[in-house]
Amino acid sequence: MSTLLESLTRPWTLQILWVLSANGPTRFGALKRGVTGISSRVLAARLRALEKQNFIYREYKPTIPPEVTYGITARMKDIERVLRELDLLAQKWSAEDLSRSGLQASSAEKGAVER
Repeated sequence: MSTLLESLTRPWTLQILWVLSANGPTRFGALKRGVTGISSRVLAARLRALEKQNFIYREYKPTIPPEVTYGITARMKDIERVLRELDLLAQKWSAEDLSRSGLQASSAEKGAVER
């Protein structure tokens, strides 16, 4: 478990896997756009590491310019369910936070009106 968690919790790793899981096979440029804030250098390094661990595959076509596509392997399909559950949890918490901040804002406004 510790080896798996160490691999998955490296910076950007879960975001990369989420984009590949949600979008299917993706070219490098589209992947970079999908993982907001990552540099090309870091993305390339993370992709190499994920490929080495057999979490993703890399398909190369020698066209001009070269076409490189990345996708998740069967090993990572096992974790797709976990990623989807995390997404549902994130959406739930986001909705709760919005609701709570809306309630706090209306309570603050109500208090200001009463003064």
